[in-house]
Parts: sequence; C-alpha cells; structure tokens
Amino acid sequence: MNQELHRWAARDVARQVAARTVSAMEVAQTLCERVARLEPQLNAFADFDPAVPLAAAREVDARLVAGEQLPLAGVPFTVKDNLWLGGRPATFGSKVFADVVAPRDSWSVARLRALGAVPLGVTNCSEFACKGNTATPLHGETRNPWDLERTPGGSSGGAVAAVAAGLGPLALATDAGGSVRRPAAHTGLVGMKPTLGRVPNPWGFDDPNHLLSVVGQIGRNVEDVAFMLDALTAWEPADTLSCPAFAVADAMAALKQPLRPLRLAWSPQLGCGLAVDTDVRATLEAAVDRLRTAGWRIETADPAWPPEAREYPLIALQQAGLAQRFGDIWRRTPEMLDPDIGAQIELGFAISGTRVTELLKLREAFHASFTEFFGRYDALLCPVSPVEAWPLGRLGPAEIGGLPAGPRGHAAFTPIFNYGGVPALSLPCGTGRRGLPVGLQIAGPRFADALVLQLAWHAEQVLGPGAPSPLMD
Repeated sequence: MNQELHRWAARDVARQVAARTVSAMEVAQTLCERVARLEPQLNAFADFDPAVPLAAAREVDARLVAGEQLPLAGVPFTVKDNLWLGGRPATFGSKVFADVVAPRDSWSVARLRALGAVPLGVTNCSEFACKGNTATPLHGETRNPWDLERTPGGSSGGAVAAVAAGLGPLALATDAGGSVRRPAAHTGLVGMKPTLGRVPNPWGFDDPNHLLSVVGQIGRNVEDVAFMLDALTAWEPADTLSCPAFAVADAMAALKQPLRPLRLAWSPQLGCGLAVDTDVRATLEAAVDRLRTAGWRIETADPAWPPEAREYPLIALQQAGLAQRFGDIWRRTPEMLDPDIGAQIELGFAISGTRVTELLKLREAFHASFTEFFGRYDALLCPVSPVEAWPLGRLGPAEIGGLPAGPRGHAAFTPIFNYGGVPALSLPCGTGRRGLPVGLQIAGPRFADALVLQLAWHAEQVLGPGAPSPLMD
C-alpha cells in the first residue's frame, strides 16, 4: 500500500488512476485505513462505512477497464451532512433527522460520481448548517487537525478537518455566510464560494438560507479547487437559481494564464470598521505587501455599503428561516434541537413579514454596492476571519482586536459576499501568533469565478501553498 497517497492532489490521483499505475481501490483502501486511525481524534464524520468507498472504487476500476474516460477517476471526496449521499444517513446535524436515509445523491454528489470520483463518507456540520463552529447534540464536536483542542470553525468543520488531516483531497460543502471559507482559513486550506447558482442543488434538505447558500469546494491547493468547480459547473433548469451562464466550465482554462493588468483593492476592515486581531492583520498585511512586491497593483480601498452594513446584517433572514422551518419542532420538543439553534428560532419568531421584506431589499442594496465597486476594481482582497481558531466548547472567541466580541464577530467578513451572490475564496497566507492558519479572502464580480481562481493561483505562486497540518504526517 502506497503510504503517500493521502498527500496526493486530486489531479494527481485522477491521472494515476486513469493511467492504471494505481487503482481506485488502492486509493480508497489507503484512505479508509487513515480514517480508522484518525477519526477517533477528529470526529470529522457523521457517517463513515468503508464498504461505501470500496464499492465505489471497485466500480470505477471496472469502468476504466471497460474503456470509459473518467476525468475524476478514483478521486476521493467527502460530503457535508446537509447534502445527500444516496443510501446513507442524512441528518443535517440534527436529532430531527437522526433516522433519515438519503433517498438519492444530491446533484453535486451524483455529478462527481458520474465523473469517476469516490465518496468517502459524510462529514459533520453544525445543526442545519447555522453555526460558526461544528458541534451538535447528535454528533458531538469536531476538532481542528492543527490543534485538537480547538475548533475548525463551521458549519463545514468536518469537511475541512478531513481534508486537512489527509482524509481525501476534496470536500463538498455549503456556504451561506462563510461556512466554507472560514473553516478553510482556520485549517490552512483553499475554500471557495462560487457565484450563486453556478453549482446546481435542485433537491435535498429544505435550506433555511436558500437564497444565500451555495455548494462550495474545499481542497489543499487552488488547482484542485478549480478542477472541482469545473466538474460541478452546469446549467440545470430544475434549480431555480441556475442559468445558461453556467453552461460552460472555464476555471481551469484560465487558471495559469498570465494575469492581465488588474486594479485590485485591499480592504482590511471591509469598510465596516470590523475588528481584527493584531497578529492576524499583520499576517494579512505582510501577504498583501508580498503581492505588491511581486508586481500586483493593489490599492487600499473600501466598498461603499448601505448604512445597515455591520457585523452580520442579514442574520435575521436565517433566524426567520429557522423559525419557519423548525419552529413547531422547537415549541413541541425543544430537547430535539441544539439550544443555540433554539435561541435563533426564538429570535426568528419575533421577525415580522415587513422586516423580512426590508431585509430582502437590503440584500438588493448590497448587490448594488458590489456592482458599483466592481465597476472600479477588478477584485477585492480582505480578511476571511479576524481571528485564529478558538478553543472547543465556545461559539466564538471572547475578544477580537482587544475588544469584546459579538456572537458573530468571528464571522463578520464573509456573509456580505453571499448577499451579493459573488464568488469569493479563502487562500492560506501564513499563520498568526499561535502558529495557526490565517486566510486571505479574494472576491470578484458575479460570474467572475475564473478570475477569482486565477488570482488565487497566481497569489499561491507568490505566497506558497498552505502548510500541511500536523496530522498530515
């Protein structure tokens, strides 16, 4: 058994398996052994049965023998617990769905499997994917491979813990306010939120954040994330958010092309006066300075947001969505839900229809702000998270930038990009004073996913790849 397989990039796995120099079965067996060894430390998985990836790998090897061309041949990937892996438990991180078995694959899962990828298992997420850490009464708390006494963030904590620990090179996850990008930043990975609707998601759980949530991609380098996004790019009329603009995958074609002259903006507080830890800001500033030294034209500039812009301005839409979807369960059987989710539901009960309409209009105002800003700049750089990963057992850090932190202070830099529906990516750019990863956020206009990835790839050449976690050994 090749003991270095867990270090391979997704592209390397696909090439080697397609060339028949290693089998999909050998890759799957190696990773199943790693999961058995590391999962007791991480608690990354909501569901893992080695029979699932081994059967899928056996099928991939047979398809290759039959002459099929499989772009993702043998590439292992994990599935976040708010997506469906057909025939396996699908709990949405909640006791409410503890006995549910997914009736089919989610669209994205089916697409990756059709292209030859191998599902490894289902990864933990916070209940209903609505918290900034990954801890649920049903599945417990997921740990960060960089420091097992700290959170990987949320809601995609299981997804990033698996990839950062070498349990597969790719992860499928979702991002409604930063749930891909922040955990990626806390674990030294690349995590992308594509343009709203680019990756179809026409069936599955009833998402409280439907108009904000996207299916995101997580990997250990930019090329793997671009490779995965191209595989998932499609126009799917069954998805109300999909459109013909997504009919052509374009990320890999542009990825390594020379950058044209671009006007880029660096916004250290995102124009909202958001708090940032001193060491995190220093790491980010150093990365931006290195890009400037490499010839990037980067001005310091802030977008002009609507007056309501602040820490997490549309969080009430999530709270109202939770109340509409799960309010009756909370009232009848509160023991079925995470108390933190219950608290959000209680807030949701108090939100009027008029206020929801006001918030939807505010979402349009954020869209207008992005349109104006990206008329002047090609892309925006800013922090992903203002802090390093914090200790287990807490919703967030007690302080940020030396000031008391609000409940969403650690998440303040990411949701605005969901409000505008624009692509945004977290790129590893160094570590803070505790030696934990810090992420630089790169965002662009709607539909400019290829540009965001191209910028990230070129930045990766300057800044270097993200360092491996201690559990990658």
